[in-house]
Amino acid sequence: MSPRRLPWRVLLAAAALAFASGCATVAPGSAPATAQAANPADPWENWNRKVFAFNEAIDEAVLKPVAQAYRDVVPQMVRTGVGNFFGNIGDVWSAANHFLQGKVGSGFEMGMRVLTNTLFGLGGVLDPATEMRLPRRSEDFGQTLGVWGLPAGPYIVLPLLGPSSVRDTAGLPLDRYATMSSHVVDAEAWSMSVLQIVNVRAELLATTQLLSDVSLDKYSFLRDGYLSRRRDQVYDGAPPLEKFEDEFADEPPKKGN
Repeated sequence: MSPRRLPWRVLLAAAALAFASGCATVAPGSAPATAQAANPADPWENWNRKVFAFNEAIDEAVLKPVAQAYRDVVPQMVRTGVGNFFGNIGDVWSAANHFLQGKVGSGFEMGMRVLTNTLFGLGGVLDPATEMRLPRRSEDFGQTLGVWGLPAGPYIVLPLLGPSSVRDTAGLPLDRYATMSSHVVDAEAWSMSVLQIVNVRAELLATTQLLSDVSLDKYSFLRDGYLSRRRDQVYDGAPPLEKFEDEFADEPPKKGN
């Protein structure tokens, strides 16, 4: 499973937590009464909140404790190497998506990154490419579909996989097929997938704890962060400005008596 598809990956928006320090505490997964207005991007909110609560329960009962034990037992150097290894595999698919989106230059750069880390980074365990100014520019097929003009569609929370959209869900099977687990035998596939999930979850322990400690509606925060981030990714960090209608702009001039 690609780290991009994990529920906790969307927590990159945690930098915005600073503004939330004064909000009132609410129950996990439930929205405050004043913030319950329908979001047009989330027409299935009632169902999504139930799936979100299910995912949170699974994380608290199983994945988080395992990730904490993994973090405490496995040295940081080893965990970094594991992350680099899986990241290098993901870079192969990212390079392919750069080409599919017509970004030939960055596609070749990503290909050079994979080649460099594979040959000089012990199969991807080390990351010399970053020091050689070949940064990771991750792309997936959901982004490619967006570049091709497919609308994101409604927001959806997938069981175990977390935040997504109709478009990203459509791209998920191909993303999954392009991962390591698709090219090794069953026993190895399971062990590699579990290691990848646990390693990513361990990397996000501090971030998720910070998010849980702040006083806000966690579901809405993750949803808004996910949708904003995916839009930003489709437009390579330069999304078009949203148009806001002036409520008085279309009003005809009032006639005098």
